[in-house]
Amino acid sequence: MTTSAEAKVIPLRPREQRPAAAPPPPRPVEAPAVELPAEPDLMTRMLEFVRSRLTGAYEVDEFGFDAELTETLVLPPLRLLYEKWFRVSTHGIDNVPKEGGALIVCNHSGTLPLDAMMTALAVHDEHPERRHLRMLGADLVFRTPVLSALARKSGQTLACAADAERLLSSGELVGVWPEGFKGIGKPYSARYKLQRFGRGGFVAAALRTGVPIVPCAIVGAEEIYPKLADLKPLARLLGLPYFPVTPFFPLLGPLGAIPLPTKWTIEFGEPIATDEYAPEDVDDPMLVFGLTDQVRESIQQSLYERLAHRESVFKG
Repeated sequence: MTTSAEAKVIPLRPREQRPAAAPPPPRPVEAPAVELPAEPDLMTRMLEFVRSRLTGAYEVDEFGFDAELTETLVLPPLRLLYEKWFRVSTHGIDNVPKEGGALIVCNHSGTLPLDAMMTALAVHDEHPERRHLRMLGADLVFRTPVLSALARKSGQTLACAADAERLLSSGELVGVWPEGFKGIGKPYSARYKLQRFGRGGFVAAALRTGVPIVPCAIVGAEEIYPKLADLKPLARLLGLPYFPVTPFFPLLGPLGAIPLPTKWTIEFGEPIATDEYAPEDVDDPMLVFGLTDQVRESIQQSLYERLAHRESVFKG
């Protein structure tokens, strides 16, 4: 009798239940992008400048200041000197008022007045309001052809009390270098020693208008053209206050006129208030002389402090 083998039945395993796929995370809602207005490039600014010149659609104030021309043609080449050649470090810019008039008083040096131009650029580029510094210039500037017109258009005016008071009263920043030619033309042996500040005419202008006086100390300009001697007969012949002799000029001719790449520091000190005085106090010579000495001493002390921490002329 034959018996058939029964196949062993292997029960099937139930199919593993796979977990349901999780729903995809919600896509984040992207905020709409806010596009900031881009700074116009150089070519665009130049085209706008040319168009405004051709159409006459530009403004000039009563002193001849042309802000558009200054920002388009005057400041860019100075900015190269400021950033690349002298590598200027600016300190205390918060001491310069954000609005309203103020008188910025600086030491003067360097044989050529590059310190004044670097200070004006520091005020414009470093100040949050990008204010223009209206500089008071000497008579020689406004007697020189071409230079006179350029000085007027870039915001300079004659160093006289009337012009200074009008500018301060209208809320402008005014820059003054009271050492004058005595400071800018002093010999290298007298570097960083402040010369006489005159009779205090700048203090009287500040008192009459009630604006603060901001002392400003500039280190580095003394060494750009080390003045070793003065050819006075040649200076008189040319109608100049001095004719400098430096280690490279006039020996190297035009090449000797290239300034040395010293490291500069411009420091704006604590403002000195004048609005606490009465209008008639401007006639008190002792008060005027006292404030003049206070400003001078403030600048001199700042110079000494900066020089004490300076490692070298070219590295700062």
